[in-house]
Amino acid sequence: MSAPASRLGLGLAAVARPAYITSGRAERLGDTRDVETLRARTHELLDAAYAAGLRYVDVARSYGRAEEFLAGWLAAHPEIDDVEIGSKWGYRYVGGWRMDADRHETKDHSLDAFTEQYALTGELLGDRLGIYHVHSATLDTGVLDDARVHRALAHLRDRGIRVGISTSGPAQADAVRRALEIEVDGEPLFTSIQSTWNLLEPSVGPALAEAADAGARVILKEVFANGRLAPGGDAAAVALADRFGVPADRLAVAAALANPWAWRVLLGPVDTAQLASNVAGAEWTVPAGSTDELDALAEPARQYWSARSARPWS
Repeated sequence: MSAPASRLGLGLAAVARPAYITSGRAERLGDTRDVETLRARTHELLDAAYAAGLRYVDVARSYGRAEEFLAGWLAAHPEIDDVEIGSKWGYRYVGGWRMDADRHETKDHSLDAFTEQYALTGELLGDRLGIYHVHSATLDTGVLDDARVHRALAHLRDRGIRVGISTSGPAQADAVRRALEIEVDGEPLFTSIQSTWNLLEPSVGPALAEAADAGARVILKEVFANGRLAPGGDAAAVALADRFGVPADRLAVAAALANPWAWRVLLGPVDTAQLASNVAGAEWTVPAGSTDELDALAEPARQYWSARSARPWS
């Protein structure tokens, strides 16, 4: 396993359900997206990712059948015992495996939701679960101030499951810093932070560096900005990548890995060719002296998240 590849992880958000918001995904997936087709595709990606040296897999209750697909792959490979699994609770998948669903997921950060969803995660992943994140924790939902939820999560922590949060939205940094403050029985509760960081939206970076300094693991998600930092994506990013002589997705991966505080950088491919291109980004280094050009790609956080929320599911 190469050292750069060991810092990558495989996310199943885009492949374990029929519809998602990543541009370019529809062309790669095609029109056949029944459960068994996507199960086989997920297993193919897991095989290829493992062969490439990736040893972290990210799923969630709301990612369609991601936990189920992963559990099946693990059962088919009992010899594989060195893959760490992270999942998330707090959203439910409600799309009914339909492309035209009115709603694909709903958010619920209550204690009842945690109790229900952790039981379902446990049935599928059992003792393979290594990290359990609150999915898209924000100050607004109250989950970061809910002592009953904190106590329930502390029971997981005390049993050896790392507890964390994932974040989304323009106020990610506020959620990260609030999570780092929370202790139960004198011990930090949230020691894994999974946040959106990419060249278009790097605003959470300083808070993530603080999290790493505090001893938390930092996982970067959406490093391709849901397809905007990939071939055919954002024009300025693609032009800069072309000048560097690499595809835009490799620039995105290399830039994310350049953050020394990042424990894992998640990839979200839907086929093995896309995975291979993403992984190749770990073997490339952003040229020295290009900081100003990279910084120029960043958008105001609210502008970025407003555009993301308007992206269609396809």
